[in-house]
Amino acid sequence: MAWTLDELRRLSSDCPCGQPHHRIPVEHLRVGPGALSEAAAWIRDRFARVVLVMDDRTREAAGDELSEALTGAGVTWTACVIEPNGQGDVVADEVSVMQAFLATGPDVEALIAVGSGTLHDIARFVSAKARIPFVSVPTAPSVDGFTSAGAPLIVRGVKTTYQTQAPIAVFADTDVLEQAPKELIWAGFGDVIGKYTSLADWRFGEMAAGEPYCAYLAGLTRAALDTAVAQADGLSRGEQSAVRSLMEALMLSGLVMLLFGQSHPASGGEHHLSHDWEMAFLRSGRRQVLHGLKVAVASALVADLYRARVPDALGIAAERGLRPWASLAGRDADVKGLLASVPPGQHIRALMRRIGGPTEPSDLGIEHSLVVASLKRAHRLRNRYTMLRLLNETGAIADLR
Repeated sequence: MAWTLDELRRLSSDCPCGQPHHRIPVEHLRVGPGALSEAAAWIRDRFARVVLVMDDRTREAAGDELSEALTGAGVTWTACVIEPNGQGDVVADEVSVMQAFLATGPDVEALIAVGSGTLHDIARFVSAKARIPFVSVPTAPSVDGFTSAGAPLIVRGVKTTYQTQAPIAVFADTDVLEQAPKELIWAGFGDVIGKYTSLADWRFGEMAAGEPYCAYLAGLTRAALDTAVAQADGLSRGEQSAVRSLMEALMLSGLVMLLFGQSHPASGGEHHLSHDWEMAFLRSGRRQVLHGLKVAVASALVADLYRARVPDALGIAAERGLRPWASLAGRDADVKGLLASVPPGQHIRALMRRIGGPTEPSDLGIEHSLVVASLKRAHRLRNRYTMLRLLNETGAIADLR
């Protein structure tokens, strides 16, 4: 990796921006072949009794091998295999969280998340509430939340992110990761390239409303984005080196969120659209679509929308004196420069096309009417001053049909 944990840890108290950041509690991070075999020994040295949080697929991918190694190392373990909902999806909701709670007895010393993002969200929430640590064992390079502290959960049908805790160790075995279904690799790539718009929204929030911002951490997130983009051709060929680089980019993005203490560096209007689509699918009883695929498609949509309509929206805000947006009056060059950092939607779609992934909402079964409805309401999911919120509060996209 271009950055070591020690280097990133120093940023908590010595960042070039001059602002203190949150501490990184991750003690050990290993990305590479053979990482799974190292996990059991590391766990053995610290815990006597653990719970493995997984599902049927991730149990087969890595859980069985890890549990055998734990048995050989003398660690007592219990399997908590999260059950799918009525549509066949494993979802991080109240039901799954309760299943993990019930498996976590008073003598359990740690949870081991074996799987992708959803299982990590369940494990990190339950471990935080139980006041015990958790260890991350990713089975696919599918999201950037492995090393973050945020747990996005569906509670009463609403997607809400809870700040919980990061893993104390991560063991990402590339021998396992490269065997992941290609859709999960597409999703991880999509989650990273969504930073084109999330980074712009993060900066915009600081410009418009003084939201907390760190240019140095933004640069690290941009480095993660550039690393992933450089691997597009290798990912299309299934090269292990490309999968490893993608996983390292996802890890770095998650660590930046951890340092910052919030999801701003990696989540903007494109993530709000993704969350809204997820909730709409749950309400209608439809099978879920992978988070990163929705993020990539949404990022292309909002990129075009921002580039085309934000200048007019700012004019409306200045004319009407709308706060806080009117405060951007006279900063045309700054806003123009920010918008120039957002590539056209066709660029984002072309990147997804290079790896074989979906590019349009219709590819994901998301109908046009839902896209329009989400564009007009998703900004309410988070109290963030994104460009999507600007477009809605000025009425600049009221004509979308």
